[in-house]
Amino acid sequence: MQERAAGSLNLINWKGVKVSPLRRTAFVVGLLFIITFVTSIPAQLVLYTPVLDHTDYIVGAGADNRIALGALLEMILIIANVGSAVVLFPILRRQNEALSLGYVMARIVESTFIAIGLLSLLAIVTLRQDLAGAAGADAASLDTVGRSLVAVHDWTFLLGPGWVVGVGNGLLLGYLMYRSGLVPRGMAMLGLIGGPLIIISGTAVLFDIIEPGSSAQVIATIPEFFWELSLGIYLMVKGFKPSPITEGLPAAATV
Repeated sequence: MQERAAGSLNLINWKGVKVSPLRRTAFVVGLLFIITFVTSIPAQLVLYTPVLDHTDYIVGAGADNRIALGALLEMILIIANVGSAVVLFPILRRQNEALSLGYVMARIVESTFIAIGLLSLLAIVTLRQDLAGAAGADAASLDTVGRSLVAVHDWTFLLGPGWVVGVGNGLLLGYLMYRSGLVPRGMAMLGLIGGPLIIISGTAVLFDIIEPGSSAQVIATIPEFFWELSLGIYLMVKGFKPSPITEGLPAAATV
């Protein structure tokens, strides 16, 4: 009787369904990964295009609210990036504490690059609002500053989501998930394949071997893209698979 009572304390009533803390952790991690997709793709592919694709944005009419919304989404992205690693750490450390800590640090470094990039675009917005229409403003100088800040954003995007993510989400997380068996090993292999491809393609762009956003770089990101997406969906729907590293923790799911 006491054992049943103690066991029930490990369960959390979640909207009428009793769910274990481990299952809840898996759901939260999966949700955070999905949030990274929802926030990163619109910012880079839609909202930032007025400033990234138009070199004269800083002296033009501007689309400042779009840039601000993109920056807000990327701030949420940063929270989701770091949050996913922090929530996973207590579990993954049971597999390898050093690599788990390395994964947390990789997420922080990636997020730092993202933060620098969004700050550079917000600086363009501020300069456009404060100086572009001011008397005596040098349009050519402002244009040069604007191009420089866009270049900063482009390099932070390459070195963060385009390189460090291959180390963190690809190699480190892929290896930890593969070794622990918390998700299907075939799925984890996508990370182990995608990570090196991201690093290689990012390095090729760094040394001007291929163009940023070229078909070669896009193809190289496909395994990593599906690794992160499938991981988010799997953890939300299925939770963690039974694994030796979760022994002694509350069951993966109880209804």
